Amino acid sequence: MTLPVADNWFEAKKIDADTTLIIEPHIHVLEQANMFLVEGSERDMILDTGMGVIPFKPYLNTLRKDPGKEIICVSSHTHIDHIGAVHEFDIRLVHPAEADEMANPSGLNSLFRRDMPEALLATFQASGYPPIGETLIEALPFEGYDPESYRLVGAPATGLLNHGDTVDLGNHLYEVLHLPGHSPGGIGLFERATGTLFAADAIYDGPLIYEGPGMSVADYRKTFDLLKAMPVTIVHGGHDPSFDRGRMLEIIAHYEPLWEAV
Repeated sequence: MTLPVADNWFEAKKIDADTTLIIEPHIHVLEQANMFLVEGSERDMILDTGMGVIPFKPYLNTLRKDPGKEIICVSSHTHIDHIGAVHEFDIRLVHPAEADEMANPSGLNSLFRRDMPEALLATFQASGYPPIGETLIEALPFEGYDPESYRLVGAPATGLLNHGDTVDLGNHLYEVLHLPGHSPGGIGLFERATGTLFAADAIYDGPLIYEGPGMSVADYRKTFDLLKAMPVTIVHGGHDPSFDRGRMLEIIAHYEPLWEAV
């Protein structure tokens, strides 16, 4: 296997005055999760931490106005592409339903296609994702990197987030929404003052994954009912570009009929 060496492993884009979107562009699109840095007046927040192929926090600190400010790491759920660098942070928050999994990851722990269950691969392709090559990475982070050396570390939570809790950054106050379906402890963060929803993998503008370990269509239906009732204006999903309320309702309207017989 020969892979090119990436010029930059991470890519960042400002989406508003306080919010930066970060991705790992050389990860296969299936596992290329959105990470969101929100810089608050009192503390900062990083929502999700990617795959953890290389250290993340040193890069993240280059983006922060004040790298010495307290930073909260919130994990929307505990799939491999969302908790890769969680162990690099001192404050680690997650829903209680997935705290054990974050502390001791038991799912996919490899960059190789060979280590992914065939049934799961079939689900991904049936959902509309392109085939995965030999590895989940499409470049090396640096010369000499050995993909065989990759391990998802995980870390115990230092605090738990339940539905109705808040994450307070000073000038940004986020309500925690429990959004199961894609995972049992999936959460979103909603800023009522602006209508901004960080929805993670509960809804994004790409193929949703709802059949697999820990997933539940019945729970997903309830999550969509909740989202339809929320005064959402903009959605930042766990993958793919952000979208408005109209697009959110279109996505929901696409999936709900598919689940009628499930």
